[in-house]
Amino acid sequence: MLEDLLSGAWQSVVFGVVGVGLMAAGFVVVDLLTPGKLRDLIWVRRNANAGLLLAANQLGVAGIVFTAILTSYHDFAKGLASTVLFGLIGLGIMALAFFVLDLLTPGKLGEVICSEEPHPVARVSAASHFGAALIVCACIA
Repeated sequence: MLEDLLSGAWQSVVFGVVGVGLMAAGFVVVDLLTPGKLRDLIWVRRNANAGLLLAANQLGVAGIVFTAILTSYHDFAKGLASTVLFGLIGLGIMALAFFVLDLLTPGKLGEVICSEEPHPVARVSAASHFGAALIVCACIA
């Protein structure tokens, strides 16, 4: 019984580290999609548009990791591999959603997201990011 508890605790730590790593990768993806430094946009300039997009991205990645862990194989290694694989696929799909929205809307989406004035496209872009993540979640389940 204690052995099962310790094994579960260890697996939680590993899945947690992988999840945080994927969320960090999500930060990098949003940083690459938007002009300038995302860290400065959100924490220094307090840009609400960029903050909303990053929040949707982080929630989307967390949702994908959650779903992958919840539906994980009984084999820890396979479950971990599926979590990493679906997490990376999710990041790619969310980036694709950003590019498609950019193609369908006037101007450059990244520049609009970085503008100081709140813009409705930030909400649309955030919904697109989160929606793309939900699609990946459904594919996992």
